[in-house]
Amino acid sequence: MNKRYLFIFCFLFITSLGSAQDTAKKIISVNFQQAGINAFVTDIESKTNYHFYYDAVTFDSLRVTMQENYKTVEAILTLAFKNTSYKFAITPQHQVFLTKGRDISTSLADGLFGNKAANNSKKNITVAEYVDDRDKKIPEATTETKLYDIGIKTNDVKSGKATLSGYVRDSKSGESVVGASIYIADIKAGVATDQFGYFTLTIPRGKHNIYIRGLGLRDTRRQITLHSDGKIIIEMQEQITSLKEVKISGDKVANVRSVELGVTRLDIKSIKQVPTVFGEADILKVVLTLPGVQSVGEATTGFNVRGGSADQNLILLNDATIYNPAHFFGFFSAFNPDIVKGVELYKSSIPEKFGGRLSSILDGTDREGNKKKLAGSAGIGLITSRINLEGPIIKDKTSFIFGGRATYSDWLLKLLPDEYKNSEASFYDFNLDISHQIDDKNNIYISSYISRDKFKLNSDTSYSYSNRNANIKWKHNFNDKLFGLFTAGLDRYQYNIQSEDNPVNAYNLNFDINQTNFKSDFTYYLNHNHTLSFGLNSIYYKLHPGNFKPNGIQSLVLPDVIEAQQALESALYLGDKYDVTDDLSVSFGVRYSIYNFLGPQTVNNYAPNLPKNTTNLLDSTTYGNGKIINTYHGPEIRVSARYNLSDDLSIKGGYNTLRQYIHLLSNTTAIAPTDVWQLSNPNIKPQYGDQVSLGLYKNLKSNTIETSVEVYYKRLNDYLDYRSGANLVLNHHIETDVISTRGKAYGVELLLRKNTGKANGWISYTYSRTFLKQDAPTLGQPVNNGNYYPANYDKPHSFNFIGNYRFSHRISASLNVTYSTGRPITVPIGKYYYAGSERVLYSDRNAYRIPDYFRSDFSLNIDGNHKVNQKFHSSVTFGVYNLTGRQNAYSTYFTSQNGVINGYKLSIFATPVPFINYNIRF
Repeated sequence: MNKRYLFIFCFLFITSLGSAQDTAKKIISVNFQQAGINAFVTDIESKTNYHFYYDAVTFDSLRVTMQENYKTVEAILTLAFKNTSYKFAITPQHQVFLTKGRDISTSLADGLFGNKAANNSKKNITVAEYVDDRDKKIPEATTETKLYDIGIKTNDVKSGKATLSGYVRDSKSGESVVGASIYIADIKAGVATDQFGYFTLTIPRGKHNIYIRGLGLRDTRRQITLHSDGKIIIEMQEQITSLKEVKISGDKVANVRSVELGVTRLDIKSIKQVPTVFGEADILKVVLTLPGVQSVGEATTGFNVRGGSADQNLILLNDATIYNPAHFFGFFSAFNPDIVKGVELYKSSIPEKFGGRLSSILDGTDREGNKKKLAGSAGIGLITSRINLEGPIIKDKTSFIFGGRATYSDWLLKLLPDEYKNSEASFYDFNLDISHQIDDKNNIYISSYISRDKFKLNSDTSYSYSNRNANIKWKHNFNDKLFGLFTAGLDRYQYNIQSEDNPVNAYNLNFDINQTNFKSDFTYYLNHNHTLSFGLNSIYYKLHPGNFKPNGIQSLVLPDVIEAQQALESALYLGDKYDVTDDLSVSFGVRYSIYNFLGPQTVNNYAPNLPKNTTNLLDSTTYGNGKIINTYHGPEIRVSARYNLSDDLSIKGGYNTLRQYIHLLSNTTAIAPTDVWQLSNPNIKPQYGDQVSLGLYKNLKSNTIETSVEVYYKRLNDYLDYRSGANLVLNHHIETDVISTRGKAYGVELLLRKNTGKANGWISYTYSRTFLKQDAPTLGQPVNNGNYYPANYDKPHSFNFIGNYRFSHRISASLNVTYSTGRPITVPIGKYYYAGSERVLYSDRNAYRIPDYFRSDFSLNIDGNHKVNQKFHSSVTFGVYNLTGRQNAYSTYFTSQNGVINGYKLSIFATPVPFINYNIRF
């Protein structure tokens, strides 16, 4: 027998005897009256050096009433669980494991001494296996019953602190687990993994139990002895239960314990349970069910967050900017549900590294791809099909993931009324991501996204738009506490309108926005109380606001080209998350942004202190290439704090200021392919806004139910609205048709979410108002006599219900109910004669509203069998979109016919829309 193992065995045997004697002698007195599991365990732990391990949900119904004096812990547990299905086991190390309906198998691990394990049938004794990891580069902690030595092992553990760092990965695919909670109970220290699954903690040397919780993964723990600075890789397994769970946050108390407010994280498993039109999971449609988020209209992917317009949301996919996140008239989003790992929506507490938009950040992240084996999935629907493949290029080091979607929707358009039978519509998108681990300190990530939409609605004019995004990231660990992420990328959004049916009038109208960006983000873990973040980033913009040219040699169309625009937006930031005490945490950050509008450019000069219109245009100034024409700059403050009133109740507050240097010029509430983006310049100021928010968060029933209420107040400055009759396309002096307004937005958001059980889901309600005001004398005739008027996306009431029910392992159903107030519109209210002709008299701006919106959707999902070893797993989803067939207004418009003004309402889905999807994965 190996001498080292013999020594360990003797040591464990002697320790077990001593511990057993101590266990037998330890006696306490207790008095419980209808105590729940948490109160029961807390009282015993406070009186002993025992540590309990259990699933709070399993013991949710347990109530203990007893009064005992001078009893051992084992005797107290025996009496408490008498005549119940609950069981317990106690180890020599004073660890108590609680279960329901099954005994804990406790024995020495097989092969510890080169033969079968020695079993003790009389006592429940768990002996941890001691593993010497000195020969491993980074220990892979795969099981709960091993004790892992971290760092340079010594006979005696030295005093003081050391740094534990490492990665959390999915044991099945090898992918990193983002947002996993790492918690060490004995010192009450914790941290969450970053976007690469990395974490670091500075803790006292010695033995610790690490508790890990991950999104959709089984809660687990690891035992370590920390000798010196070292790393560890923790693998987690998928959560497999008899009940399908909806989890929006990986940590069961994250909404209470985190310092962030106005932040929601969605994993793809939650998203796929929500029924959507045509049956394909849609990330943005699920985002619309969250409190504080409202749709701009039926069948669109544009959204408004806390009183902001659609262009005030920064939409990112792997740090690449997506300017138009919609496919097929807005029925599908740009996020492929088979590729994306999850999304984070920041409505408040926006991290310092983000900027450039006033309302929100929607940050989507792709999966890295399976690093262990080739896998994939495919789906077939009524109008779309999709496929994805993933697997290792070099096992455990390099992986890829590819996804593609395409549509075959023309058959559906032919079922529309005669005026649309000659219509066409199609789209496709592709994702390709590659990740490579160079060594323990360096990783490379390459991601790309390509999409294209094209449609024609019974006319000779066709519309198309596309997104092109690519970036490369280099993650470098300088040491266990400091790492940097360097990103370089290219983003391009382009649209084209083309007419060719009549060769004489054939034309091409193009617009594009290009940006080159570079980011360097650093994170420094000073200690478990302080986490510093700092960095810099730059974006170089180049826009072509309009290029109108003849299409073909026979065309007589005169060319018209709007001058290109260029600008450089840069920022420096610094932030610190400081845990003042166990109950009080503060996050403070500052971001300083600098914007330079660059030449070549011709800038119009207007008479000072007068409205900007063609009458007051004096002359223009031409600037050379690369010349800095004007500069805007200023600080942005990010502050938030959290105070725990109890373990399951906290209050949070926050304040943000933000600046936006790029504007969307549109006469619709949604993001349309013909919208024009405009950079700030000497005649158009950047937008500025600040927001204060306050929230109360409460968890119920052992953290299985989450509740929250948040209130906010926001101020807006220099938001662009439009003069009556504004011309936005091919306008060489666009500043004469836009007006700067100031505004205010306020509201309250309620959320009730049940995370576990056969029935689960969430309910959200939002009351919000947004008002604009234009009364500056230098801007000309004030709107609505200089009074506040509702923004065209102001919808006071919004209610959403998402419910899921699992009948069995294979069959589940989902119901989605949505209601919101109709958005404001300006309508004709009369007519009059002027200068010999009839004119229309319109109401005050946005004085009326379209009808309220209501929709309910239902879906039924049937999974194939759950045999583990079969190569293919399939599922079928049936459902109905707009179950009640309500004729919701997509748009309203007015026309004059024979001297009579008639109003019309256009509905996209005026009847129930059934759908079916077949999915397969391998």
